[in-house]
Amino acid sequence: MKRITWNTLDETARRDALARPAQSRADELRRGVEKIIAEVRINGDAALREFSARYDRCTLDAIEVTEAEFVAAEAKLDPELKTAIREAAARIESFHRACAPQPVSVNTATGVRVERVLRPIGRVGLYVPAGSAPLPSTALMLGVPAHIAGCREIVLCSPARPDGTCDEAVLVVARMVGVHRVFKLGGAQAIAAMAYGTESVPRCDKLFGPGNAWVTEAKLQVSADPVGAAIDMPAGPSEVLVIAEAEANPVFVAADLLSQAEHGPDSQVILVSPSATLIDKVSAEVARQCAELPRGAIAERALEQSRLIEVDSLAQAVDVSNRYAPEHLILQVNAARDLLERVESAGSVFVGAWTPESVGDYCSGSNHVLPTYGHARSYSGVSVASYQKQITVQELDPNGLRAIGPCAATLAAAEQLEAHRRAVTLRLAALGVRL
Repeated sequence: MKRITWNTLDETARRDALARPAQSRADELRRGVEKIIAEVRINGDAALREFSARYDRCTLDAIEVTEAEFVAAEAKLDPELKTAIREAAARIESFHRACAPQPVSVNTATGVRVERVLRPIGRVGLYVPAGSAPLPSTALMLGVPAHIAGCREIVLCSPARPDGTCDEAVLVVARMVGVHRVFKLGGAQAIAAMAYGTESVPRCDKLFGPGNAWVTEAKLQVSADPVGAAIDMPAGPSEVLVIAEAEANPVFVAADLLSQAEHGPDSQVILVSPSATLIDKVSAEVARQCAELPRGAIAERALEQSRLIEVDSLAQAVDVSNRYAPEHLILQVNAARDLLERVESAGSVFVGAWTPESVGDYCSGSNHVLPTYGHARSYSGVSVASYQKQITVQELDPNGLRAIGPCAATLAAAEQLEAHRRAVTLRLAALGVRL
């Protein structure tokens, strides 16, 4: 990890210090994804089978998971894992129900009622990766809020293994959280299928979930197409920023950094601390723990583009964090709640020494599908609201129009929109009001 002293840097060097690993949107990637999307739109299921054979090395007889496969997955899954899934699902549901938007009705003037009503998005598509490892936790994070929102149809795609089956834990989660249909599809072809529909896969209104560069590029392309599908948020590699004081446990800090570094070689982890001594200890501990990890080689590559940043104070550490806007922010300080008040931009915050980022990934109840790559400045993580449309409603009686009609007419005239003005004044005239 590169070591940096923040206050020795000029503005250009500070930007460089907080730069993310470059995301690939090379022409080759764009063209490759465009070709896959076009093939799926033209040839439908036949294209999906061809891409599954090419990229997932499997021959698909049926693209959709059958009832027999769900039953087999339920029987095969380890009981301890099944219990852990149920526990995590219950906590995720509890939190997301508490955070769900509520209808609103307000009288803004006598005779003027303005409301907000909630409607679920009709059909949503969830993407659950299974590259180097399956991610049943992502199925939980996407499926639970979709079910709470009341979406009419919840579709899930996850890549098949070479034997043509999906991961058992992903299937058990899908059935548990109310997913209606599951398809054995991965990569850009799965995104294309859900965005445009095929003979087997229904067209979805909005797509959710993380993925590799091909999945990310496909989501960006279909979201830019007026006849494509909306997406949850822009995505990038996983990241964590840890703010730690001198008294922090370097073993804990190193473990938190490595928990994100092991996601992939393009992940980024950052430690910000006013203590040079702690930074030294964490650096040594990261090397020690990384050598013990099964995915240590992946973590090592991520560490090459990660940072150890020394600052003057914890307050400055928060300023650096807000500038970076991390996906995950860990506050390894005694007065963590005081620092929390200063946090402006982060996908999810983990407060205190006893709150590892991993609990948010799995079972604290919050969502782990979060904005990355600095998008936490303007985006939030997935929630029930992500699966709903918030529609405003207004209703006026004659007294209400008398009360606010002149205001509308004046503003319409100022904007030189005469038809807008007349839509109000003609009604006012019918009520005997002349402006």
